[in-house]
Amino acid sequence: MDSKFKFSKVLGLLVIFSLVTSLLTGCGQQSEQPTAQQPQDKGTVKIGLVTWAEDVAISNVVKTVLQDKGYKVELQTLDVAPLFVGLSRGDLDLYLDAWLPTTQKNYWDQYKDKLEKFPGSWYTGEVKSGLVVPKYVTLNTVDEIGTQADKLNGEIIGIDPGANVMKTIGQMIKDNGWNIKLVSGSEAAMLATLDKAYREKKWIVIYGWSPHWMFAKYDLKFLDDTKNVFGASEQIVTLANQNFSKKMPEVADMIKKMKMDDKQIGTIEDMINGGMTPIDAAKKWVADNKSVVDGWFK
Repeated sequence: MDSKFKFSKVLGLLVIFSLVTSLLTGCGQQSEQPTAQQPQDKGTVKIGLVTWAEDVAISNVVKTVLQDKGYKVELQTLDVAPLFVGLSRGDLDLYLDAWLPTTQKNYWDQYKDKLEKFPGSWYTGEVKSGLVVPKYVTLNTVDEIGTQADKLNGEIIGIDPGANVMKTIGQMIKDNGWNIKLVSGSEAAMLATLDKAYREKKWIVIYGWSPHWMFAKYDLKFLDDTKNVFGASEQIVTLANQNFSKKMPEVADMIKKMKMDDKQIGTIEDMINGGMTPIDAAKKWVADNKSVVDGWFK
């Protein structure tokens, strides 16, 4: 009787142990399976960007979209010169905010043999750059700047010193013999100077461009470029390392199909201006515009 009881007890324990082992093995196998929330890693895309408002916005949108598709994305903020160097060497894959044919012409001419320029532009609005003043400033053309040097504090406020357009403005000042200094600096420094002058209703001339949220925040105007100093109208284009499209054709195809208008990119810039981090603003826009984003992959 006792031996039968002991045998039954041992057999029962073995059955329970076998069931527990099977359950644990099954759970382990299930945890290794990819899920919809954890897409399979498709590789890493390295995007270079400068601190221009539209570049920060679009780069974070692309990062969000590609991460949702299973790519790892690294954003690297650089000055224009090292960005082009990195792109040409393959240290970077993409630059989504190249301004051609004028603003970044010198870099394009130097590195174009190692780069691919995607056709068209992701931005469908008007692209314009030049010298900009508040509308309360009674200048209307670029030619008038030299006659009002005192009111302008003897300065034109520019952007990054490496930008080709800074050489253009510097040459224009020299050719006209103006007693004007060209001040270089970051976009943030230019905007801070504009904000202070605007609040105090002081005269100021900056180098500006559209698309940019400053035209929504401030009442500004472009000065007429009567001598076509700044050349033909600009286009925002995407540049890639020459090997990128072969390495990641799905991403290249998506970028070529991607389209955003002034209102769409402005919405993201406004959210960032309002205090959201760039990545959170991009995530919100992508979530709110799923049908638009889905169209980029069709």
